[in-house]
Amino acid sequence: MSKIIGKINGEVRLKTAKRCKERNITLPTFAQLRNPETIPQEIKDKLKPVGLWNINPLNLFRITWKNDVKSGLFGGVNHLEIPSELTGVKARIIGLVGKYFPTGAHKVGAAYGCLAPRLVTGEFDPTYHKAVWPSTGNYCRGGAFDCALLDVDAIAILPEEMSRERFEWLKSIGAEVIATPGCESNVKEIYDKCDELRPDPRNLILNQFDEFGNPLWHYHVTAPAMQEVFDGLEQSGKRLAAYISATGSAGTIAAGDYLRNLYPHLKVVASEAAECPTLLNNGFGGHRIEGIGDKHVPWVHNVRNTDAVAAIRDEDCMRLFRMFNEPAGLAYIHSLGVPAETAEKLSLLGISSIANLLACIKTAKYFELTEDDVIFTIFTDAADMYSSRLTELTEERGQYSSIQAAIDYHSCLLAQSYDNFLELSYQDKKRIHNLKYYTWVEQQGKTYEEILEQWNPEYWKDIFDNNVQRLDELIDEFNELVRKS
Repeated sequence: MSKIIGKINGEVRLKTAKRCKERNITLPTFAQLRNPETIPQEIKDKLKPVGLWNINPLNLFRITWKNDVKSGLFGGVNHLEIPSELTGVKARIIGLVGKYFPTGAHKVGAAYGCLAPRLVTGEFDPTYHKAVWPSTGNYCRGGAFDCALLDVDAIAILPEEMSRERFEWLKSIGAEVIATPGCESNVKEIYDKCDELRPDPRNLILNQFDEFGNPLWHYHVTAPAMQEVFDGLEQSGKRLAAYISATGSAGTIAAGDYLRNLYPHLKVVASEAAECPTLLNNGFGGHRIEGIGDKHVPWVHNVRNTDAVAAIRDEDCMRLFRMFNEPAGLAYIHSLGVPAETAEKLSLLGISSIANLLACIKTAKYFELTEDDVIFTIFTDAADMYSSRLTELTEERGQYSSIQAAIDYHSCLLAQSYDNFLELSYQDKKRIHNLKYYTWVEQQGKTYEEILEQWNPEYWKDIFDNNVQRLDELIDEFNELVRKS
C-alpha cells in the first residue's frame, strides 16, 4: 500500500472537483513544478500579471524554484553562490534561493506535496475538513497559503516565540493561528496541540514531520533544480562533493537521496543548532535559529542516507544576520573584495539559511574540499521574514559598526571550524535512527516494526520512486474532472 496515495473516495473527489471548477482552480503536477516550461501556455498567459504573493489559484503553478520575478513567468533556477572571500574556504558554496516562492519560502512546496494527494483522492473534503498545519514557522505559512488559494479553512500551529512577521502574515491571510509554548525546538508542544485537535473529525492534520509528500516534493523538485544548476557550471575539474540541509522536518534533506543516485560519493550533511544538538549528541535545549525544529528525529528522515551532522551556534547566525543586513556590515563585506551587487544579495539569507551556510564551511574544512568541489545548500527564506529581529538586536546591542563587522567576519566566518561536527559511522546512523522510537512509537502511534522497515533502503526507494508518476496521473485525472464539472 502506498504511504502517500490513499484510497480514492469518488464521491468526495467529484464534489471537490466541482468546487475547484467554481473557483477556477487547476492543480499543477510535480512534473510541471519541476519543469515549469511544460505548463500550458494558456495558464502562463493568465499568470503573468498575477503578483507572486497574490491569493490567486494560478499561483499554485509558482511553487517552483524557477520563478522569474522580472518577467512574471519562469526562468532558470534561483540560486546564489557565496564567494570564497566571504566564506574563507576554497570550495564553491551555492544555495537555492527560497525568497521567490509564494510566501517567500520554499516550504510552500512541502505543504503542497502533503495536501495535493489528499485532494485528488478525495481523502480531504474542502467543504468539511479543516487543514491543520503543525510547524515551526514556514510550513504552516505555506499550508495556509495553499489553503487560501483553494478556499479551504486552515489552522496554523507554531511556537509563540517565532518572529512577529509570521504571526502577522498568517492572520492577514485568514488562517486560524494557535501559538504553542516555547521556541523553535519545542516541537512536542506542537504535537500535543495536534492531539487536542485530532478528536474532531473535521480537523485533518497534515504533519510535515511524518507526511511523505513533504520529502517527495523535495526529491522530485528541489534536487533536480540543484542538478540543473550544477550541470550549468563549468565542469572542468568540478565535482558535487556535498549537500547540506537543516534537518527541520527532514523534507528538504531528502534531496540528498536523489543526488546520491547521481553522485555516489556525495556527502549529505544535516545541520542543526549547537544549543539543541539532537542528532549530534542526543541533546536538548532552546535556540534562536528559527524554523528548524529539534528534540526528535522526524519520521520522514532517511537517517541511513545522512553522512554527517554539523551543529551551528545560534549566536554566530544572529551576528552574521546583522552583518549581512546592516550598512556597516555590507560596507565591510565590500572591502573584502566582494562585489557590492553580491553583498546586497546576502539579504536573501534568513537566519536558518545562514546556519546552512556555516554548516557548508564546516563541511568544506572537515573534508578538506578544494576549488574543484561544489557544495549545495538551501537558503530557505530571506531577511525580510525577520525584520523585527534586526530591530530587537539593535535595541539590545546598539548600532552595528564596522568594528563589529570585522569581529564577526573573523570569529563567525573565518574561525568557523569543524568543532561540533560528526562524520557518522554505521552505528552512529543506527543510534540516530533509533531515536525515532521515543517520539513516534511511544507518543505518536507508529509501530516498532515500521521503524525496522525504515532502516532498509528499499523502504525509501519505494516511497521516492514509485509514487510520483501515479500522483501526477491522479492530478491530471482530477483536473479533467474539474473541466467536466
